[in-house]
Amino acid sequence: MPIKIPLHLPAKEILEKENIFIMDENRASRQDIRPLNILILNLMPEKEKTERQLLRLLGNTPIQVNIHFLKTATYDSKNTSAYHLEEFYQTFNEVKTKKYDGMIITGAPIELMEFEEVDYWDELIEILDWTKENVTSTLHICWGAQAALYHHYGIDKYLLPQKCSGIFTHRVLDETDKLLRGFDDEFPAPHSRNTELSIAALNDHPDLKVLAVSDEAGPLIISSKDGTRIMITGHLEYEATTLAEEYSRDKARGIDIHVPENYFPDNNPEKTPPNRWRSHAHLFFSNWLNYYVYQETPFEWK
Repeated sequence: MPIKIPLHLPAKEILEKENIFIMDENRASRQDIRPLNILILNLMPEKEKTERQLLRLLGNTPIQVNIHFLKTATYDSKNTSAYHLEEFYQTFNEVKTKKYDGMIITGAPIELMEFEEVDYWDELIEILDWTKENVTSTLHICWGAQAALYHHYGIDKYLLPQKCSGIFTHRVLDETDKLLRGFDDEFPAPHSRNTELSIAALNDHPDLKVLAVSDEAGPLIISSKDGTRIMITGHLEYEATTLAEEYSRDKARGIDIHVPENYFPDNNPEKTPPNRWRSHAHLFFSNWLNYYVYQETPFEWK
């Protein structure tokens, strides 16, 4: 089944060319089914690129999904046009009286800041607390995962000696967990961050379980025991060239950055990197939508 997106969203044309099954509001209104309503709080600077990455994965399940985009009211994005934000995004005040089957909170390139220094931290805390009663399951990505672990569980991030960037092998720690159903025992996933979480602190918390970990890149997938919160420290949603674009951007800014590990063929930035994590990315999002959202959400919110 498809995802339902706004009629003129720019990502629509790109996804249609990739044969991703999508529909606009006009066609969706003629289908007599109960779709899932998914809210995406997009904190990334290049919002259209992140939209495309997430919609590609959300559109590959047998469940019809209605997508709603959320922006911060206390911080204005400088990398996305005001028209795009006004046309396709809402603020928290506009949605806080509603219920959602699932929610995604993206990462943001602000991990070197203390959480309390972030312009929209108070607003994000309000949203995180709101999800407890108004969202069936929330998926937090990269900085969004670190923010959730800090606010909900008191687990802080710490600075790495150098940026963790590349494709790393991860071990499945609990093959019986529904989120990892169908996963290989080992699988690759992209990381791109300057901070890390303590695996000991995660393991010691009674309300958390670590589901996948890398010897090089640390914990990747963490879940609350009840499945209402999923935290992923990497970027399964990344496209094949995303890490290359980030590497070129940082080099152009004069940042002393190493070549992403296990990424470019022959470790040569002039060569086109392959996507080696696509199948597990689709499986992860499908499992989350099916087992943690669709199977758990009420047919009618009270």
